[in-house]
Amino acid sequence: MSGWEIFGLVLSAAGAGAINAVAGGGTLLTFPTLLAFGTTPVVANATSTLALVLGTSGGMFGNRQHLPAIRPWLKSFLPVSLVGGLIGSALLTHTSNAMFGKLVPFLILFATILFLAQGAFRRLAGSRLETPGAVRPVSVRWAVFFQFLVSIYGGYFGAGIGILMLATLGFIGMRNIYEMNTLKTLLGSLLNLVAAVWFLGAGLIDWPRAAVMTVGAVAGYYLGSHYSQRISQARVRQLITVIGFVIAGVTFYKEFIR
Repeated sequence: MSGWEIFGLVLSAAGAGAINAVAGGGTLLTFPTLLAFGTTPVVANATSTLALVLGTSGGMFGNRQHLPAIRPWLKSFLPVSLVGGLIGSALLTHTSNAMFGKLVPFLILFATILFLAQGAFRRLAGSRLETPGAVRPVSVRWAVFFQFLVSIYGGYFGAGIGILMLATLGFIGMRNIYEMNTLKTLLGSLLNLVAAVWFLGAGLIDWPRAAVMTVGAVAGYYLGSHYSQRISQARVRQLITVIGFVIAGVTFYKEFIR
């Protein structure tokens, strides 16, 4: 790897870690960066998944004070997250680079729209509850089912799963955004860990690039989780949205027009 490639991979992973610690959508930075440096689509997705899941250790350390509060939710959400992540990763390993390359523009566009609409998701989640903090059993059952679907998507591609999970947690009555982010980060990291282990067995990891990106991801997750309560994220979210639409447009052009 050249010095520029190392710098680009570390920077994209650090930015992705920080964004994932706050809301989600960091794959919109790491995945296209790997593609830009010549990694094939399926390997780029697997390598990005491994680097970011290792980087979540920084995010969990930064949010460690919220772990006791989210422990009761793990019994409901953890099993379906692991099973869904395994299903999604298995689907990816049975997808060719050519097929996945054609899906990439749609996946990036979908993830970008999710990232753009996260405020609406949160407001909708809040409006569905009659009493702040109330938890309805029916809502929990639907939320667990939705988490299963999100986990399948997360194991397959992953960009935007944090946004979907935050919306789900809002529907079941969670209101503390830092506790929600902690639970989202933990569930996302575990389902991606299952996916990463599957990718390891399938030989899809580019180890030198994964190692470089993990360094940036750990730093980004820690800084994002530690300082997100002190800074405004509006400009960062706007920038990521623009980047996502640009990348989607470029990949659409490369796959279907050029």
